[in-house]
Amino acid sequence: MGFKCGLVGLPNAGKSTVFNALTRLGVEASAYPFCTINPHFGIVPLEDGRLDIIREAAGSAKITPTVLEFVDIAGLVKGASKGEGLGNQFLSHIQAVDAIAHVVRCFDDANVSHPYGSPDPERDAEIVETELALKDLDVLERHSAKVRTAARSGNADLARRLEACESLMKRINRRPPGLDGLGDAEQEAVRELNLLSFKPVIFLANTGEAGSAGSAWKDRLEAFAASRQSLCLPFSAKIQAEIAELPEAEQAGFLKTMGIRENGVQMLIQAGNAVLRLITFFTANANEARAWTVPAGTPAAEAAGRVHTDFDRHFIRVEVIPFSVLETHRTLKSLHDLGLVQVHGRDYAVRDGDWVTFRIRK
Repeated sequence: MGFKCGLVGLPNAGKSTVFNALTRLGVEASAYPFCTINPHFGIVPLEDGRLDIIREAAGSAKITPTVLEFVDIAGLVKGASKGEGLGNQFLSHIQAVDAIAHVVRCFDDANVSHPYGSPDPERDAEIVETELALKDLDVLERHSAKVRTAARSGNADLARRLEACESLMKRINRRPPGLDGLGDAEQEAVRELNLLSFKPVIFLANTGEAGSAGSAWKDRLEAFAASRQSLCLPFSAKIQAEIAELPEAEQAGFLKTMGIRENGVQMLIQAGNAVLRLITFFTANANEARAWTVPAGTPAAEAAGRVHTDFDRHFIRVEVIPFSVLETHRTLKSLHDLGLVQVHGRDYAVRDGDWVTFRIRK
């Protein structure tokens, strides 16, 4: 698995159209609010040309790319955390995501209604951001009430947990809350309670049919994202959804015709990997060449455990072929003949592009 991403935004921001562009599932997208009634889940394989080269070198029968999961929920409006609209019913579905893609409308269209009259990127983004924060505060207040009662027994661990929750509530009331400076107890609470305000956010400036062309609204959203220390990507949801419907061989030509430099779906995936500091390594044999995604700096033994739980316990060594070396020499025989296969121990930090073979005790 790569990462799991939740799509949030106001009604009619273009979330469902973005979801269709990502997953090709064809969920309903309407010009009216609250078209999305139920959450939608989609799995997207990560395109990676390196996997084909590794398959060729290993003589693998098939390839298995890493995959990403996207979750689309109903649009959020003011008061969603208190039950307004439909979004609050589904916030729980995105609490377990690794990152959030915040879709913000940066175009005007008389045929597509806006819940507050007309687009205003900063206001619209702040409304959604506030509702996520209010949801977290509700979670923290409920959890603190339980911990406070139990902490009266004098349990030091519970007292620390209560202090951490109270500290997080104060931090959430600041913008952005951020993870910098959090203590161990606070970080543990963020993870266990799946607090949305501390998840990495990628803003998607939905430019409608304008593609990646510059606009004042898009520029304003980019400035807002920068104030949150977040990425902002231009993303024409309508055009990207149309591209997703085309045969793969025709997509590059369509992008060029529309003046779009890069497939927005792959841009989002790459951005997600970047903000989460993920890398991809590969395994390959005669049956399968497969991609695996792990956090940067993952030790070889831990990476082996991702492939099979027993591999971590029985780890002996890892044999590594960096992709840059494979790309130059292409065949396993030449790599072995030239002594280019590296051998490392369990603490070796797996790098992006490594083709690894784990040796284990039998």
